[in-house]
Amino acid sequence: MIDNEPTDELTAAVERAVRAAVEDEVMPRWRQLAEDEVTTKTGSHDLVTVADQRAERQLADALAALLPGSAVVGEEGVHANPASYEALEEEAPVWIIDPIDGTRQFVAGDEGFCTMVALAQRGETLAAWIHAPALGRTAVARRGRGALLNGEPLHAGSPAPGATLRVAVSHPDFTDEAQERALRRLRTEGVAPRPTGSAGLEYLAVAAGDLDAVAYSWEAAWDHAAGLLMVAEAGGASGTVDGVPFRLAGGNALPFTAARDAQVARRMVGLLRDGSDTSPL
Repeated sequence: MIDNEPTDELTAAVERAVRAAVEDEVMPRWRQLAEDEVTTKTGSHDLVTVADQRAERQLADALAALLPGSAVVGEEGVHANPASYEALEEEAPVWIIDPIDGTRQFVAGDEGFCTMVALAQRGETLAAWIHAPALGRTAVARRGRGALLNGEPLHAGSPAPGATLRVAVSHPDFTDEAQERALRRLRTEGVAPRPTGSAGLEYLAVAAGDLDAVAYSWEAAWDHAAGLLMVAEAGGASGTVDGVPFRLAGGNALPFTAARDAQVARRMVGLLRDGSDTSPL
């Protein structure tokens, strides 16, 4: 069990496990996938490959061994057994795994994909790992200890005064009508929304100050747990349209946002909620 923050030894061991799974199961299949190694889950936009499945299995085994008594909530495991998501509401520590975030990019042979792992307990994310092998980027964050990208501190900073905000938003495939209306409110003066790529890489861009905010309309923990901690530990902020913190176990008011600083987050929440930019978090 985890009573305090993850140790240096555990943090390093998880990074090694992530790198090993990617080296063993993901990169050998990048740009080498056979047609029968790619299938769909909930629809044509929701791809899964043999690399996703095998990397998650390897990671789940390795991480559970590192922390006896822990549970695993992985994207592919939850697809097979939706009840496994309920581990996020239990007392035991939970490994949250996205074996390939940006599967569409991975299938297309693009570089814009990553592997994400987060460690959470009692609804709080304690540590996060984002590994983008094709881009040569590895980020690690620990609650209260900051965030590092390739060993260097991440600082989100703030946009220049008056600068147009660059925002990555949910793809229409992942929005309902009400959420799409909310996201359309970002098409206003001083905001430049664009469709999101890999959520993990977009969060990393916010944490590095290369993107001003994200606005997302789905809440799967494997897509957001690692990135939200990365942004927070880099000095950023996040918020939902009902003004409460994002809940890993779900039930969030959507869309929600993460941004380089609290001022941008407040503006984003206001726009998403009712088109204003003054609503408090």
